[in-house]
Amino acid sequence: MLSHQAGLSALDARVDILDYDAVIRALEAQKPLWLPGTGHGYHARTFGFLLDELVRRIAGKTLSQYWREAFAQPLNLDLWIGLPERENSRVATIYAAKSGKPPEPKNRQSGSDFYSDLTTPGTLARKTFTSPYGLNSVSGMNTPENRAQPIVSFGGIGSASALAKFYSILANGGKLGAQTFFSEETIATMTTALSDGMDRVFQIPTAFSAGFMKDPGNATRRMFGPSPSAFGHPGAGGSHAFADPENRISFAYVMNQMEQSLLPNEKSLRLVDDVYG
Repeated sequence: MLSHQAGLSALDARVDILDYDAVIRALEAQKPLWLPGTGHGYHARTFGFLLDELVRRIAGKTLSQYWREAFAQPLNLDLWIGLPERENSRVATIYAAKSGKPPEPKNRQSGSDFYSDLTTPGTLARKTFTSPYGLNSVSGMNTPENRAQPIVSFGGIGSASALAKFYSILANGGKLGAQTFFSEETIATMTTALSDGMDRVFQIPTAFSAGFMKDPGNATRRMFGPSPSAFGHPGAGGSHAFADPENRISFAYVMNQMEQSLLPNEKSLRLVDDVYG
């Protein structure tokens, strides 16, 4: 599940993304779209619900609550999953990508085009990015009531410095000063690719560890710097963040003018290149 191999990237049932219980019932009833463990595909929207429900069943609290208690408050991180009303005045307006030619990914061998499929009803890419339904418009996340929703899949709101501070823990063996937040065993699951190969949703090679993305083994353009131990995750529109344990580097870039990209764009990748010189 943590490496996008569960086969639950899209739902057959039409359920509202703001109806948490309905989404979980739909996930419980959903027949996997492929035999779990036989392949992987990016679980764009359902991933957050799978994680949230896992935390609720183990810890007895929502992932949003767990995040605040275990990480955000102890580390004083300006990073929220469910934004308090008092913080709204500090949040930049998000602007949708300007029209233009969509970027990669495109599988040049098969000719399949993820961005074309993304707008074509019935395709796996389209179903993955529209189920559960609702809040597909970028402008929808500019309202205080939607920012307040603890949507784990795409509702995180914070600063680049807060993201970089959190990733700095992951880049330094799970520790910050005298505090230990992650065991060596847990860090190992983050650095180790559990799935690597053709992504059934993106239709290009991708790789995932436990909860994070990695550069696939045959990557020609590396997203996470030169170290094979690096891991992290890009965000829609061009944002990007990762940890490099080998070089003890953490990186985070965010923007409020989105670009037509679901993987790191050239601007963020040039910043990564500049870090390593």
